[in-house]
Amino acid sequence: MFHNFHILSLSSYAFNLFFASAGMLSSLVMFFKFGLYELFIFTLFSVLFISFAWGKDIAMEGLSGYHNFFVMDGFKFGVILFVFSEFMFFFCIFWTFFDTALVPVHELGETWSPFGMHLVNPFGVPLLNTIILLSSGVTVTWAHHSLLSNKSCTNSMILTCLLAAYFTGIQLMEYMEASFSIADGVFGSIFYLSTGFHGIHVLCGGLFLAFNFLRLLKNHFNYNHHLGLEFAILYWHFVDVVWLFLFVFVYWWSY
Repeated sequence: MFHNFHILSLSSYAFNLFFASAGMLSSLVMFFKFGLYELFIFTLFSVLFISFAWGKDIAMEGLSGYHNFFVMDGFKFGVILFVFSEFMFFFCIFWTFFDTALVPVHELGETWSPFGMHLVNPFGVPLLNTIILLSSGVTVTWAHHSLLSNKSCTNSMILTCLLAAYFTGIQLMEYMEASFSIADGVFGSIFYLSTGFHGIHVLCGGLFLAFNFLRLLKNHFNYNHHLGLEFAILYWHFVDVVWLFLFVFVYWWSY
């Protein structure tokens, strides 16, 4: 029977990625509790390898002509739902933050932030990270505009990926130099939960951009057909917006 949709063949990628992701989350418990990082590194590389292999197969499906306009409409709807789910995830985190910050309980000294904690100066490393992320938003928009104009966007994509890696490195340095941990009360928990999950999203978004940059080098995209790159750009702008809220409220307002 003829239809306009691509029926997927049997694949073990989803199954393998589920167990690799579950193993990575479990290894984080071992890391925070016992300081064992070897299992986390192994599971992290497993997740990255499976994701890369899965993405490669999806890219080959597109190059083989399976991704017609009906299939691409399904991709767009799926990405919209995915971004909305991410929005709701961070909405829940900010709900927890404001519920605690606006009405601090007696155990916190009825003040926010908790009395006696030496917080991160928002006009130091966090401001630098803000400049880095906003700059990466400019460079990725520059890359998109260049591609739409049928011009080379190699330099702007390289700069965007470097800025993403730079942000991740700076945030790791901030964590190592912070005077409080995730176990230091509700502020420490919310701080590392919000900024940590955002950092994971920056890492995933940077890898997503790097994967599409490799596809760009292999001439998989042109000025009117670059849906995968547009998805990566949309995700990156979402990450930028979330960071602005984190900087204003978690860093600056709480300081």
